[in-house]
Amino acid sequence: MTVDYGPVEAARALVAADLADPRWDAALDAAADHRRWWVQQWPDGAEHVLGLLAQDAQEAVHGVDPQWPPCREPSCEEVGRHALFIEPDLGPDPFWVCERTGLPVAPVGHLNG
Repeated sequence: MTVDYGPVEAARALVAADLADPRWDAALDAAADHRRWWVQQWPDGAEHVLGLLAQDAQEAVHGVDPQWPPCREPSCEEVGRHALFIEPDLGPDPFWVCERTGLPVAPVGHLNG
């Protein structure tokens, strides 16, 4: 069986755009390698890769910066003082969401633009 790793590569590019910092490239590459294995085991789960890879990257960054990515939700009273999180936890079309307001801030891959 041939496995299509295209969704992993596309997800890696989008998450790299959100990270916008080459110091996280090694962690992102390791997470992408793991998600390639994951897609090989569960090809029907490819639609979930973007959100999972974003979560993997956030976990790696949180070891150094637990407030990444900082909240940018305009209606949040604590803008910049807490991190955004991914929703849905498992599903297609993941968004960065303010956990305080519950409002979406940006689709994964679009934090910086």
